Amino acid sequence: MTMDIRMVSIDTPETKFENLTPVTAQAALERAKARLQDGTYDALPEPLREYLTTRITSDAAQRHIDAGLKATDVHRQQVDERLALPAGKKRKMAVIATGALLDDNGRLLAYTAPWFGGGASDPLPPKDDPRRRTFNLDMVASGWAALFVIYPSIPRAFDLNLLLAEADKAWTDKRGAWYEFGDDLLLAYEYRACVKLGVKDLQDPAKAIAEAYQRVCVDLRTMTEVGLYGYHAVPPQHRLWIWASDLEQARKDLPLVR
Repeated sequence: MTMDIRMVSIDTPETKFENLTPVTAQAALERAKARLQDGTYDALPEPLREYLTTRITSDAAQRHIDAGLKATDVHRQQVDERLALPAGKKRKMAVIATGALLDDNGRLLAYTAPWFGGGASDPLPPKDDPRRRTFNLDMVASGWAALFVIYPSIPRAFDLNLLLAEADKAWTDKRGAWYEFGDDLLLAYEYRACVKLGVKDLQDPAKAIAEAYQRVCVDLRTMTEVGLYGYHAVPPQHRLWIWASDLEQARKDLPLVR
């Protein structure tokens, strides 16, 4: 039996979302941009509309999908290198389930890392040895995945601080996707939201907005809630996400500031 895995706390650019090609994806983004400007989505706050409009460039879809393909290659290279053993052998992959366990698509929410067999031939490195880093962390550190921590799948304090530090370095230094494709590259969750706003047969703008924005953003620096539509005011490396349906419980579990 096999199960698809969704690597938690990270988000890589999309390559096949809604089976869109660069051409059809760009058309959806252009429809979203037009609606953000013509009053269709005036229910969204003006700062968010302006922010998204500037990011939907004429090549936004192509750059996003190309970044997703490159991120896939980078992850494959990381796995091949870190699972390699002498004589052409390979380590197994360790899968550490966490949080809500399954996402809406039935994928296992997990961290992945090399599995060390133990013993003299493949000893387990010390806890702080970089060889024990998760691939989730490596993708963020390389700049090919954006930080995407979602309650309740929040790492333990030590791991969270490490993840946040690497996310900050990647964004500040403009590594990976931001170096090759620009810091106005639509992040995966922005891309998905804009595609939903740009659906070809728009029946109900309010419904499209509700489908595009279902998570409340929290600024991790102050634990302040910025709401469903305020994430753009928080740098990408400082965003925590909470499903709107989980917000009341999160307010009990976390020191959130309203």
